[in-house]
Amino acid sequence: MKAAVWQGKRDVQVTEVPDPAVKEPTDAVIRITSSGLCGSDLHLYEVLTPMMTPGDILGHEPMGVIEEVGTKVQGLKAGDRVVVPFQIACGSCFMCDQGLQTQCETTQVREQGMGAPLFGYTKLYGAVPGAQAEYLRVPQAQYGPVKIPEGPADDRFLFLSDVLPTAWQAVEYADVPKDGTLAVIGLGPIGDMACRIALHRGARKVIGIDLVPERLARTRARGVEVLDVTEHDDIGAAVRELTDGRGTDAVIDAVGMEAHGNVAGKVAQSVGGMLPGKLAEKALAKAGVDRLAAFQHAIDIVRRGGTISLSGLYGGAADPLPMMTLFDKQIQLRMGQANVKRWVPDILPLLTDEDVLGVDDFATHHLPLAQAPEAYEMFQKKADGAVKVVFKP
Repeated sequence: MKAAVWQGKRDVQVTEVPDPAVKEPTDAVIRITSSGLCGSDLHLYEVLTPMMTPGDILGHEPMGVIEEVGTKVQGLKAGDRVVVPFQIACGSCFMCDQGLQTQCETTQVREQGMGAPLFGYTKLYGAVPGAQAEYLRVPQAQYGPVKIPEGPADDRFLFLSDVLPTAWQAVEYADVPKDGTLAVIGLGPIGDMACRIALHRGARKVIGIDLVPERLARTRARGVEVLDVTEHDDIGAAVRELTDGRGTDAVIDAVGMEAHGNVAGKVAQSVGGMLPGKLAEKALAKAGVDRLAAFQHAIDIVRRGGTISLSGLYGGAADPLPMMTLFDKQIQLRMGQANVKRWVPDILPLLTDEDVLGVDDFATHHLPLAQAPEAYEMFQKKADGAVKVVFKP
C-alpha cells in the first residue's frame, strides 16, 4: 500500500510499504477513506525529529471501512464504516473506567514512561504505524473504533478521531461558568473548534487570539470576538479591556510548544534536532523543547481565580514557570491528551442532525495522499489559507 512516511526533518514522502494484517484477536484492519493532517503532526515534521525513525508512517486521524476483524472483536464486521480515536486503549482497565483512556493500563508505553500509544506518533508513544495511508491496523479494536451511519460525507464524522474530542475536553477542562468568558489562544483546528463548542455550550463571550488573517476571519465568522496579536503590544491589556478590566474566566492554550516569540526556546528546538541519536532524545526529554509564549500569555490573560486549560502539546521545560504569579492569582491548571471515547457520547448527537458545529466545511483542503509532502509544507507555512487538511487515499 501507499503511505506518508517520515524520512527526516521536513522530509515526508509517499512510498510503498507492506500492507497491514490482523496480528492479534483484538485487531482490525480498515481501508482508510479519510485521514486528517493535525497540527501536532508538524511537531514530528520539525521539532520532535530525534524521536522518529526513517520510514515511520504518519497520521492519527483515521476514518474508513472495516476490511477484517480479529476473533475477539465483537460488534464490528467487514463493510462497517468507522472512525478511530487517535489513542489506543482497551476500554476495561482501571484508567479506562475512569474515563482516562489516554492513561490505559493495558496499553501504556511503559518502557518510555508514557501513557497510551498513539497512531503515527514517535517512539515515545509506541511507534505505531499511522493513518496517512491506504490501510491501517487498529489494535484494541474491540473497544476503539466508533461505528457511524452510512450516508453523510466523511467530514461529518472524521473529526471525532481527534479535533472534536480534543476541543471538547479543552472546553470541559476550562470550566467556563454559566454566561462566562473564555479566551482561546491559537485558532488552528483545535482552537477554532474550541471556540465553536464554547459558544454552543453557552459561553457569553469567546475571544479568539491569533496572528494568521485567514484563521482570524474564519473564527470571527462564527461569532467569536478576535484579537490579532500583531496589532497589540500588550495582548493581556487588550483582553482586559473587553472583560471589565478583569480578564477572562478561563483561557485555553491551543498552541503549545511551537508558540512564536521565544528565541531561547527556538534555539533549544533547533539544537535538539541537530544532535545525534540518543543525545538528541535525551536533550529533548530533559532540557525540553518548549517555547512558553502562549502559556505566559494565558497566565496574564486569565482572571484571578480562573482556569487555564492546556490542549496544545508541550514537550519539555525550556522556560521557567512563573510559580509566584500562578500561586498569587490562584490559577487552576488542567491539561492532557484528549480521552476520546469519554466525550464521544456528548459529541455524537451534535453530528447526527443539524451541523451545529460546522464540521461539514471545517476542512480547508481535501488532497490526495500523494500530495502529502506538499501538504505538510503548506500547513507548516500556513500558506493558501490552510487550517485543516484532509487526505483522501
